[in-house]
This record gives sequence, C-alpha cells and structure tokens, in this order.
Amino acid sequence: MATRQELEDFLGATERRAFKQAFYAVRNEETALDLVQDAMARLVERYADRPREELPPLFQRILQNAIYDHFRREKVRRLWGTLVSSFIPGEPGDGDESDPLDFMEGDPGHGPGESADSKAERQQLLGMIEAEIARLPARQREAFLLRYWEEFDVAETAALMGCSEGSVKTHCSRATRALARALRERGIDQ
Repeated sequence: MATRQELEDFLGATERRAFKQAFYAVRNEETALDLVQDAMARLVERYADRPREELPPLFQRILQNAIYDHFRREKVRRLWGTLVSSFIPGEPGDGDESDPLDFMEGDPGHGPGESADSKAERQQLLGMIEAEIARLPARQREAFLLRYWEEFDVAETAALMGCSEGSVKTHCSRATRALARALRERGIDQ
C-alpha cells in the first residue's frame, strides 16, 4: 500500500506531464485541467490502497478513460446540438449567441418571428426524436437519458443503473448509433 506521502509525491511528479498529455488531446487548457484533476481525484478515491508501483499505470488508464469520455460527450453534444440548432430561427453565423435550449423550453415555438411552418416542422422533428428515443431498448434509453440529457458522468450513471461503467458506455454507444441511424432513415442527417 502506498503511503499518503508516496501518493502525494506521485501526483506532484505526474501533474505537469498529465496536463500536457490531456492538453495535447483536447486542445483546451481548462478542459485539460479538469480532466487531470478528475483523474487524480479518482485515483485517490478508488486506488489509494494500491502499492506505489501500481499507481502510474492505474493513473494513465484513468486519465485516458477521462479523455475518451470527454470526446464521446463532445461527439454526442455536437450531434444533438446540430439537430437542435436547426430549430432556431435566423441564419447561421448571424451573430446570435442564444442557447438553442432556450427555444425548446417552455411553450413550443416561442422563437421571435417564427413562422407557423417552422413551428410545425420543429414540433414534428422533436416528435420524431422523442419517438426514436422511446423505441430504444429500456437499458439503452436509460443510459442515454442519464448520460446525455441529465449529464451524469459514467460512474454516477452506473451507480444509478446498478451496472458497471463499461455497460453504461456500451449502452450509450449503441443508443447513439441507433438514434443516428433511425434519424438518417427518416431523412434527418447532421
């Protein structure tokens, strides 16, 4: 078992290299710092009782998983952001920095100057998305909604679902692919 001092020494020696590794992967300083801090916290929470020699490979695996999770979340956010942004009135790049979710919350079609046709089209598309989510197998739907709509992390989702983190990742991956395929079949492409 690593002593508290050995754990602190390891984290101190690893911090700078881990930050560079995360930064090169995500190209954003704040995100890289968050990923490294999360990885360090996970190491301390879950593996502080391990021998000193096991810490480097454990930390690397945790950091790599955190980076992969970041990219998975970003991919899904881009997919749904693209779909959601198509509901917003106005031209892309017109300088409007509004949040797409602002237009989806509350009464449907409350966007300024939105035509009845646009409202109907948006409602129809949202209905299709909801229908496709409803068609997912129960575990995939649960994992997908917890991870991407409720924004729980993998560990929290696994705890809520009573399964392993790997199962959560598998369910989310399958759900995302199934939704993308179903929407493409309906003529909706990102």
